[in-house]
Amino acid sequence: MSDKRITAWADSILGIASAEGDSETVSEELHSLSRMIESDESLRSSLSDERISAADRTAAVEGALNGMASEVTTAIAGLVIGTGRIKDLGLITAEMAHRAAEATGASVAEVRSAVPLSVEQLNRLTEGLTEKMGRQIQVRNIVDPTVMGGIVTQIGDEVIDGSVRTRLNQLRDAF
Repeated sequence: MSDKRITAWADSILGIASAEGDSETVSEELHSLSRMIESDESLRSSLSDERISAADRTAAVEGALNGMASEVTTAIAGLVIGTGRIKDLGLITAEMAHRAAEATGASVAEVRSAVPLSVEQLNRLTEGLTEKMGRQIQVRNIVDPTVMGGIVTQIGDEVIDGSVRTRLNQLRDAF
């Protein structure tokens, strides 16, 4: 899908979520759904199978969310997946988060870690990144088993690699 379509979807979803007064919640819930779908091959296959009717894919999304998301998020997710855009859900939600952050003068930081970070860790990280970058930062934690330890943070084009793998490579190169 072209960048224009990703942007159009993101703008539309953000508009709907804002009109419902729930843009931050919808953004977080769609992000979580996107990560859940990425990590579950069986779910991803069934939701992307075009032989399954749009109504059945939408029902599968509702079943997967099983009351864990707001009605607005569930309806939007059903629409995106029902129209065959499941492969773009991650890009759409990322663009939506960036646009919502820009509207408030903030930036989104994608923080990859091997395990989910606690609320306290996320709060400390948000404070530290906000101070370092000189602007408000919204942190999104992405669990990535390829990160051996530590975290890898991306804010726009800037990457801050604090992973154990990188630190070991730096030590190896130093000796």
